[in-house]
Amino acid sequence: MREDILIEFVRNNPYLYDKKHSDYKNTAKKNAEEVSFSIQDTWTHRKMGRSGYTCVRRTFCSINVLLWLLGCGVLGVGIWLHLAHGGYASLAPQFAVASADAICITAGVVAFVVAFFGCCGAWFQSRCMLVTYFSLVVFMFLVEFLLATVAFVFRENLGRTLREELIFGIEHHYNDSFHCCGVNNYEDWYDIDAWRGEKFVPDSCCLEQFRNVTGCGRSGNPDEWYMKGCAEQVQMWFVQRLHVVGSIGLVVAFIQLFGLISSMLLFCTVRHKRSSPTYKAYDSPH
Repeated sequence: MREDILIEFVRNNPYLYDKKHSDYKNTAKKNAEEVSFSIQDTWTHRKMGRSGYTCVRRTFCSINVLLWLLGCGVLGVGIWLHLAHGGYASLAPQFAVASADAICITAGVVAFVVAFFGCCGAWFQSRCMLVTYFSLVVFMFLVEFLLATVAFVFRENLGRTLREELIFGIEHHYNDSFHCCGVNNYEDWYDIDAWRGEKFVPDSCCLEQFRNVTGCGRSGNPDEWYMKGCAEQVQMWFVQRLHVVGSIGLVVAFIQLFGLISSMLLFCTVRHKRSSPTYKAYDSPH
């Protein structure tokens, strides 16, 4: 900045220049330098603030766009499962809402709605949408925490109830399983609606070496069938993949935490911008 302009600015500013002072030129020059440094420092801080706000805003938008697309995909999978394999939900009649298709549809709708509010709120800098996004994420976090707590406290009763429901459901449906037969064992298939009064099992219960034998499930020979029930096998499958479940949980928790912090930062910045008309340093193009 030109020195003569700064000196003139200081001389005309009663807070920076004392006209009664005899050495007004030196005083004006000294104060002009201080004003110059102050202006440069303020501009630097505002520029850094603008860059930080833009970075958070774009990252927030990008993550929510990905979540929106993921929600659409999960919703599509859930609808496909419901249309193609809807009958399997009744394997546990009292817990049909926990079937694969219901879980996918619910998760897809929730992700779609939450990501929509987050992305639109950040892109259009809408305080209403950002607050709605924040409230939805907090609600999701509380629901997840509540479900996890209830499942942990009642884990034994829940497991026993699910077994009973599966046994009830298996009397009305049968499906392919991997290296297992029935819920507890192969006897769960006896006397179901498909073969009343008979001790048969579906061919999917047959051992690999007997799969090519026609009607191996109706042979009445348990030595040709899998001995272990699917409940035990599913439990072992789940335990062996706890690290995957834990990793997914950590990723979800991180995304939710980032969403909470980012939405509040964006909300506070937008409110500050709109309450201070002269504060233009944070303005950025859409």
